[in-house]
Amino acid sequence: MKFCRLVLLIGALSAAACHPGPVINTGGNIVGGTIAGIVSTDGKVALPSRKVTAVNVTTGEKFETSTGTNGGYTIKVPQGTYRLEVELREGEKVSRQPDETRVQSSDLDPQRHFVITAGRGGGL
Repeated sequence: MKFCRLVLLIGALSAAACHPGPVINTGGNIVGGTIAGIVSTDGKVALPSRKVTAVNVTTGEKFETSTGTNGGYTIKVPQGTYRLEVELREGEKVSRQPDETRVQSSDLDPQRHFVITAGRGGGL
């Protein structure tokens, strides 16, 4: 009898070890994609440590990341349509910004680049 319980216990533990964890319902937007681009100046200088935000135009939900040393960023988002925003510093303005982007299942939406220029009296 103890042997049967041991076999059942080992079987249960083996099955539990293969389970990835709890499954959480995120309201149908489980699978999404990735938005990627580069933030640079009009002189093509990469701008690291800039916050980039993807805002779902329907729900208002926000997803944020920061640019790397090469000015590049990637944001994983659920399916939906997103408006992209970039952090500006004093005296800066966005001279080129990506259009809204529609992310489908497993999409990679690359080349969502920003170009930032110095405004009047300001500098980068």
